Amino acid sequence: MAAIVWLAAAPVEGQAPASSRTAAPWAVPKTPWGDPDLQGIFTNNDENGIPFERPDEFAGKTLTEVTSAELEKLRADREVRREAAAPNLGVLPGSNPTHWFEHFGAANSRAWLVVDPADGKIPPLTQEAQRRPRVQGGSSFGNGPFNSVLDFSLYDRCITRGVPGSMLPGIYGNAYEIVQAPGSVSIMYEMIHEARVVPLDGRPALPSTIRHYMGDARGHWEGSTLVVETTNFKAGSTYRGGNPDRLRLIERFTPVAADRLQWAVTVDDASTWTRPWTFAMVLTRGGAEQQPFEYACHEGNRGLANSLSAARAAEKPPQ
Repeated sequence: MAAIVWLAAAPVEGQAPASSRTAAPWAVPKTPWGDPDLQGIFTNNDENGIPFERPDEFAGKTLTEVTSAELEKLRADREVRREAAAPNLGVLPGSNPTHWFEHFGAANSRAWLVVDPADGKIPPLTQEAQRRPRVQGGSSFGNGPFNSVLDFSLYDRCITRGVPGSMLPGIYGNAYEIVQAPGSVSIMYEMIHEARVVPLDGRPALPSTIRHYMGDARGHWEGSTLVVETTNFKAGSTYRGGNPDRLRLIERFTPVAADRLQWAVTVDDASTWTRPWTFAMVLTRGGAEQQPFEYACHEGNRGLANSLSAARAAEKPPQ
C-alpha cells in the first residue's frame, strides 16, 4: 500500500501548476472539528481535451519535461479541434453554438493524464484480462447491436458513469460539490446527479457479497490529503473492464492552492493490468455560477427508444 501511495503522490506533485509551486506559503483551512477543509464547488472544465496517455510526439519525455511553450501550443491546437468539432456534437448537428457547452477555452494543466508509469502509458493487460469476455453494453453513438436496453452502457441508461469515470470531464456537467461532516466526506457529481458518502471513521469495508455501481468507499487523511480507497464494484461497472473481485481504486484529493485541488487515482488490479498505474488532473474551485445543475436525464429522453427503433428500421429489407 505504501508503495502505491508514493507512486500516486510523487509524479502528481511534480505536475502542480507553476503558480502553486512559486506562490507564497498557503495554509490549508480547517473545519471546526479539525479536519482539512476541502469543501466547495469545483470543476474540471479546464482539463477537457487532455489525452489520457502520452502522445507520440512527446516520446522519451516525462510530464515535467514538457515546456510551457509546448503546453501552450497544445492548448491552442486542442481549442482549434474543439471549435471544428462543435457543429457535430449531436445536439443540433450543423448548428451548435459554442456557448451551449462548457469545455471551450480549457486552460489544460498538463500534456497528458497518466503520471505513473513515467512513460505516460497504461500498462499492458494481463493474459487473464485479454481472455475476459467483453462487458455488455456499448454507447448509443456506436453501431450496436441494439436489441434491448441492456445493449447500452450504464451511462447511456442514466444509471452511472462509475468511479473514476464520474470525475472525467465532458462537454458539459463538470461541476462537483464536496461537503464535509465529522467522520465523513460527501462528493456530489453534476453529471447523472450521483453522490458518494465516504466514511472516515475507520469502519471496515462491506462484505464482498454487497456491491455497488460506484463501489464501497472508505477514506482517511494523510496530512492535508484526503485518501479514498474503493472496492466492491458491481460487475459491469468496473473501470475499463477491471475485475470486480480484484479492482481497488485509491483516490487522493490534495489541496495545492486556495482555488485548486490536485486529484489523482491509482488503479490497482493485478488480474487486469501488469502493474498499478495512476492518472491525475486539477480541480478548480468555482463560484455560485458553477453550482451543479439538476441532471434530469430521463424526463423527455427518447434516446434509447429512438436508437432501438432505428435499429429495427435498418434491419428491414428494402421495399
